[in-house]
Amino acid sequence: MLEDIKRDTRVRMNKSLEALTRELAKIRTGRAHPSLLEHVQVEYYGSQVPVSQAANVTVEDARTLAVTAWDKTMVAVIEKAILSSDLGLNPNTAGNVIRIPLPPLTEERRVELGKVVHHEGENAKIAIRNIRRDANHHIKDLLKEKEISEDDDRRAEQEIQNITDANITKVDEIVAEKEQELLEI
Repeated sequence: MLEDIKRDTRVRMNKSLEALTRELAKIRTGRAHPSLLEHVQVEYYGSQVPVSQAANVTVEDARTLAVTAWDKTMVAVIEKAILSSDLGLNPNTAGNVIRIPLPPLTEERRVELGKVVHHEGENAKIAIRNIRRDANHHIKDLLKEKEISEDDDRRAEQEIQNITDANITKVDEIVAEKEQELLEI
């Protein structure tokens, strides 16, 4: 039973780390990366889908993304979706290809994005601590029902704490890496 709780804790904490990584991938660092457009949705044959499912998104150079629509009629729709997104990008269309130049980030914007990155990291830490609380609660329930001894309880809580500490350290590393990326010019 304790192993199930620990395994569940590890899985849930890893999902929190993956969610943090996905959120940070959306934050623009000045370098072109196809994941920048992952959250931009377009109307494609009656349903909302990410741009990557309606077109091919590639990196043309360090500061330019190229979006090649699979269907010529989708070019205008994709361009409009990119313009109306919260990314602040101005796409240029040439035939089937939409080129998206990424303007260099200002120092003020870098500081702003750094705060956003830090906030996302704090949210991930809170999620991890909540998972730890849930795991400890399950362990205490087992102790109350006398399914485990007090020694097992203390050992399990210590192991859960070690798992938590390791994941908090990973969050700090991921956030520091993203902040360093933001500072690169």
